[in-house]
Amino acid sequence: MNRIYFNDVQRRVQLIGARTSVIVAGRRTGKTDSIASPFLLRNFQRMPGSGNGIVVPTFKHGLTNTIPGMLAAWERWGYHEGIHWVIGNKAPKHFKKPLIDPKENQHILRFVNGSFAYILSQDRAYSANSLTLSSLLIDEARFIDYAKLKHETLPALGGIKSHFGNRSCWNSMMILSDMPQTQKGSWFLHYREDMDPELIAVIEASIYEEWKIRQRLEQLEAKGIRPPEYLKKYRREINRRLNQLRSQAVYYKEYSSIENLQLLGENYIRQMKRDLTPKTFQTSILCIRLGIAKDGFYSSMRESHKYDASDLSYLDEVFFQSDWHDRDTIHDHIDHCAADADLLPDSPICIGMDYNANINWIVAGQPDRANRRLNVIKSFYTKYERKLPELVDDFCRYYRMHRNKRVVYYYDTTAIGSNYAVNDIDFHKVVRDRFIRNGWTVDDVYLGPPMKHHEKYLLINHGFAGHNTLTPYFNRQNNEDLILAIQSAEIERGRNGFRKDKTGEKLHETEENRLELRTDGTDAFDTLYIGCERFPRSGSSVSFIGGIA
Repeated sequence: MNRIYFNDVQRRVQLIGARTSVIVAGRRTGKTDSIASPFLLRNFQRMPGSGNGIVVPTFKHGLTNTIPGMLAAWERWGYHEGIHWVIGNKAPKHFKKPLIDPKENQHILRFVNGSFAYILSQDRAYSANSLTLSSLLIDEARFIDYAKLKHETLPALGGIKSHFGNRSCWNSMMILSDMPQTQKGSWFLHYREDMDPELIAVIEASIYEEWKIRQRLEQLEAKGIRPPEYLKKYRREINRRLNQLRSQAVYYKEYSSIENLQLLGENYIRQMKRDLTPKTFQTSILCIRLGIAKDGFYSSMRESHKYDASDLSYLDEVFFQSDWHDRDTIHDHIDHCAADADLLPDSPICIGMDYNANINWIVAGQPDRANRRLNVIKSFYTKYERKLPELVDDFCRYYRMHRNKRVVYYYDTTAIGSNYAVNDIDFHKVVRDRFIRNGWTVDDVYLGPPMKHHEKYLLINHGFAGHNTLTPYFNRQNNEDLILAIQSAEIERGRNGFRKDKTGEKLHETEENRLELRTDGTDAFDTLYIGCERFPRSGSSVSFIGGIA
C-alpha cells in the first residue's frame, strides 16, 4: 500500500470536507497536488456518473498548471491514464457511462466509473452554458472574473439531486488561490466571514469521535471479538450527522508557504525571497493581505486595462497532442509567443528597458493605432549574475517564432555611458549588439534625457484615462510582476513637487528584505509608453542599426 504524505492543512481540508472550501495559500503549498486532486477524486468516486467542472482563468493556465499537476498526483496514487482516466479522448470500453453523457470529448476529463469534469476556461465564451454540474473546482481564483463566473458557471451547479442530493459533496465547491493583489481579484475573501467557527469545531469534534469508535471496533475485531451492535450503530449515526454538518459548512483558511517548510526546505523560501519582487513574495509566498496604494503614481490605471489573450486553437493542438506525464514538454510547447493571441505577427515589437546592478527589465509592447491601444504584450527581467545579454536572449528565445524579427528599442540617456549592469560598454550598445547577434534588426530610437516625473505622471495617467493617442493595456498572464509593481508604485512629495517613490531602489539588500519595493520595471514601462506615444514608428519605417534614429 502506498503511503501518501499530506501536511496538517491539507489533511484538515480533506477531513472537514465542507461543501464550500476556500483555501488562500502561498506557492508550493500543494494546492493543486494535495487539495484540488483529492477533492476532485473524492467527488468522482462518491458521485459515480456525475458531471463536474474545473474552472481556470485561461486555458493556457489549465494546460500548464492545474491539469498536469492533478494528473501527476493521481498517477502517484495509482490511478493511471487509459485504465482509470482519460482526457480529451473518447472513453475506453471498460469505462462506465455517465448519467448525462457529454456530446463531445474535447476539454473533458473522464473517470472509469462514468464521472467526468469539464475544463471550463474563462477565455472561452459561454463554455459552461447548458451544463449540469455536481461540483466545482475553481483554481487561481484571484484571476477569475467573478461576474462571468456568477452568470455563466455558478447557475450550472445544480447537479442531479435525485442521485446525489443526500451527499455532502453534492454541489460542493473548492476555491483555490494565492493571496489576491487587486480589489477585483478579492471576490472570494468574503467567505472568511461566511465561515461558522463553531460549526467547524463541531465537525472536528465529530471526526475525532468517529475515529475513536473506529479504533475501538478495529481493536475488537483484531482480538476476534464481535463488536457490539450499538457501537456500529453509533458510528453510523456520527457519520450521518457529519454528512449533514458538512453539507452546510463553509471552510476558509489562509496559510503561507512556510507551513509546508518540511517539504520545501528553507533554501526554497530564501530563493523565492531573492527572485520574486517584494510584493509578489508577500502575497504569493507569505500570503499577506496587502493594502492598495492610496497615493499611487499610476492612479488612473483600472482593472479594465488588463486583458487575457491566449491562442486557443494553438493550445487545443498542444492539449490533444500532449504527454500528460511530461509536464516540462507541455511547458516548452507553451512558453513562447505561439500561445499569445495578441501578438501582431507582421509588426515589429517595441521595447523599453531599465538597467540596474541587481535587476534588468525589458517591457515589450505593440501599438495598435487603429484601435488607439498600446498592448503591453510581455515583460522580462533578469537578476543578479544574469545581466543584459541573458535578458535579450530570453526575449529572443520567447519570440523566436515571430515573423517580423525587428525590434524598436526606445532608450534615453540612462542607457548611454553607463555600465554597472555589464562590463566595459554602455547598456545601449550591449542591447543593440545582442539583438543583432540573435538575428534581429534594431531600430534604436533615442528619447533624450528622462522625462521629469510630474510630466511623466500627467502623460501616462492621461493615457490610462484615454486622452492620448494610445491607451496602455496589459496582457495579464505575461506581466504579472509588472502589473503588481505598477499598482503599488507610490508618490513621494517634496519641496519641489512630487516624483515616483524610488527610495527602495538603491538600498542594499539584506536577507530579511530582498529588492524592497523596487520600481525598476515601472521605469521600463514608462520608457516604452513615452516612446510609442511621443516617438511613433510605423511597421514600414526605415531601420537604424548601430545609430540613433
